[in-house]
Amino acid sequence: MENNIYKLTQIINESDNIVFFGGAGVSTESGIPDFRSSNGLFNEKLNITFTPEQLVSHSFYIRYPEEFFNFYKAKLIYPEARPNKAHIALAKLEEMGKLKAVITQNIDGLHQEAGSKNVFELHGSVLRNYCISCNAFYDEKFILESKGVPTCTKCGGRVKPDVVLYEEGLDDATIRGAIEAISKADTLIIGGTSLVVYPAAGLINYFRGKNLILINKSTTSADNKANLVIHDSIGKVLEEAVAQCKINN
Repeated sequence: MENNIYKLTQIINESDNIVFFGGAGVSTESGIPDFRSSNGLFNEKLNITFTPEQLVSHSFYIRYPEEFFNFYKAKLIYPEARPNKAHIALAKLEEMGKLKAVITQNIDGLHQEAGSKNVFELHGSVLRNYCISCNAFYDEKFILESKGVPTCTKCGGRVKPDVVLYEEGLDDATIRGAIEAISKADTLIIGGTSLVVYPAAGLINYFRGKNLILINKSTTSADNKANLVIHDSIGKVLEEAVAQCKINN
């Protein structure tokens, strides 16, 4: 393990344009569970068993809005969660001038809370919510405190979270920015993701740089393509490696 940390530190020191691509494993260390690891959930009111993916699909949101928001508020918003060692280490790397972008599949806003500035949120954020009628903005507290389906206090329209639901497409501008960042990177660090959620996982195919690094507790489909693979806690790995890095002049 120490040898891998040393290798990672060396790669970071020799890199000028690092991009980090992260998934749910980054947030689990802040106490946010990966909801996709759950089994089917039985809804007594509807007498139907749903998968988590179905519960956060666009069609479920349209057909069963009250049940959608019950699940959404209970399982996708974690107001007590705080940035962990991974978030903090990445923010430090950006401050050092090494890290140029964070591309995340998470929707919790913890990268920005830790201090990261250039963050591409592929699946949106629970911190942003908009009225579908007048586009008025609401924060996550408004959603959590609302009864039933959140409605706009200005026009009475439904308030929708700014997250990408299953069956919805990713934001074009966010995708373009992520692709540009990855294509320019000399080092791509992939962490906390099993690389099974598409189209997000397909973005790493745009990488043409020198160093591909995988940090994940389990194996991924890209392990055999990486220069360095570390199967350990991403927070622990990044904290130790970044602590030993040289600061750019």
